[in-house]
Amino acid sequence: MYNNQNLYPKEFRMAGLVFYCIIFIIGIMVNLTALWVFALTTKRRSSVSIYMINVAIVDLIFILLLPFRMVYYNENRWHFGDMFCRINAALTMFYPCIALWLFALISADRYVAIVQPRHSKELKSVRKAVVSCVGVWIMTLGATVPLLFPDNGLDQMYNYTTCVKMQDIIYLQPDNPVNFARLIFFFLVPILIMVGCYIIIVDNLIHGRTSKLKPKVKQKSIRIIVTLIIQILVCFVPYHICLVFLLLKRSDEDYSTWGAVTTFLMNMSTVLDIILYYIVSKQFQDRVISVIFYRNYLRSVRRKSHHTGSVRSLSNLTSAMI
Repeated sequence: MYNNQNLYPKEFRMAGLVFYCIIFIIGIMVNLTALWVFALTTKRRSSVSIYMINVAIVDLIFILLLPFRMVYYNENRWHFGDMFCRINAALTMFYPCIALWLFALISADRYVAIVQPRHSKELKSVRKAVVSCVGVWIMTLGATVPLLFPDNGLDQMYNYTTCVKMQDIIYLQPDNPVNFARLIFFFLVPILIMVGCYIIIVDNLIHGRTSKLKPKVKQKSIRIIVTLIIQILVCFVPYHICLVFLLLKRSDEDYSTWGAVTTFLMNMSTVLDIILYYIVSKQFQDRVISVIFYRNYLRSVRRKSHHTGSVRSLSNLTSAMI
């Protein structure tokens, strides 16, 4: 099955090279901007800003490894050693696991904001958000670190020049019970949490139990929910369905095009998070506008500052966090 000279089909290598190059450029700009806004220029922290910081950090860690993949696809040869190959392969499993749990935390945050507004100050505290994120990081690292030390050394036969582990999931098959337990806990459980939160939220909205909430809070919460649902359906559901089939397939089967496509879609999540950032923070919107319409935006800010008699820098704009 493994041919050192033609491990990846040429079409896949070219498509992967172009796709990951686009993801890398856009993803770096988007997530660095998000990290800047939520971590450095937002004065009043909230539970949502903590979750956004973690989403941006996870995205950046994953994106920063893409150049190594691009070199691999371009030259059809791995130059970076066996351990770094293992790190790349492990992060391909790590990213969707932690991303889905962070989305579950955001969904629970929206549930509290809409369904339990009386207890929102208590349940949506920054401290609890930090503890939740730390717990998710520890839990996900604990489940994926063992992937750095697989018993099966597929790449050894090629003197570590192929990094088969980035392309083929067969090396995981001997531990399928563990893999399916990981799928249940890091895919099905967060998905069920999100679905449960959304069902209760929609039921409360339909039956008018949220009349005390401001319309803007409702609208933003609904947009966040819709964004997360679309992102999960497009980027994560196909990847995990394909992962199940790959774990069950025979070792003598040919290269999986479907596996390559769903991995591309999963990587695309690092860019689609811009929609989430944009909805959540007015300050992030201001940053995006300042980049797209830089001069006009600066002029409008200066005019507003002049009329109000105060001069404010862009970094001191009030964040409209939910």
